Amino acid sequence: MNFVKSLSFDAYTLKIIAVVGMIGNHVAIAFAEVLPLPLMIALFGIGGLTYVIMAYFVVEGYKHTSSYKKYIGRLFLFAIIAQAFHPTVLGVTDMTGSGFFLNILFAIIWALIMLKLYDTIKIRPLFWVVFVLMCFVSLFMDLMFFGLIVPVLYYAIKKENTRRIVPGVVVGIYYLIFGAISALTPIIYFTTDDPVLAAEIRAVVEAMGMPMEIMLATPTFALGAIAGAILIRNFNGERGKRSKWLFYVVYPAHLAVIAVVMWATGLAAFNLFGF
Repeated sequence: MNFVKSLSFDAYTLKIIAVVGMIGNHVAIAFAEVLPLPLMIALFGIGGLTYVIMAYFVVEGYKHTSSYKKYIGRLFLFAIIAQAFHPTVLGVTDMTGSGFFLNILFAIIWALIMLKLYDTIKIRPLFWVVFVLMCFVSLFMDLMFFGLIVPVLYYAIKKENTRRIVPGVVVGIYYLIFGAISALTPIIYFTTDDPVLAAEIRAVVEAMGMPMEIMLATPTFALGAIAGAILIRNFNGERGKRSKWLFYVVYPAHLAVIAVVMWATGLAAFNLFGF
């Protein structure tokens, strides 16, 4: 524990860790059916780091930005570019099955709007009603309602040490519970000796569109989220190297590379924006 407390990270280092976790998670999701299961689960797990870290810096960016409109505008530009490749790489995580599933940059924009409303709507019960309504809309975005819950926790909790830890722990507990339930299906499938039951499970899972490998890996996302909370807890407040455009550029770029590999290897049919 003393070793963990002695670690110190600047903003640049934490953002690099978040980007590595994001790429690993997206590779795991895109190639879940062909990667060795232990590797896929490990890559999926480190993805839990990403939004816990990035949401913290989104909130810090909101607090210190010189232009809220330009901040939103930059995100929107790269969100549109990334959306061309998002359905190919991450469409399988569309839990609503609507086919209308926006990438994480749209979720961040939605979170920034929510933070602005938090500052604007002084009647707190009214804000929380609006927040719940916004959570329903977020179901059509990457990470769904956690895209809003994590930033609002980082913003609403005032005690610094507490706010650094709580969001990641909340995400971790949720994915530990949800992941355990999710993992039961593939565990039963892989361990049952009943071919009829196995066939029924396979049919249901295929109808859902979620590979069993991802369902099996979901609990490991919790470990990444809790690790992300520990890393943010040890943020030293220093900026480190300049990285203003790091996430903006890497996000659509890595989705494009993964999508091209999927198209080239026949793992996905060619499409842009899901069409």
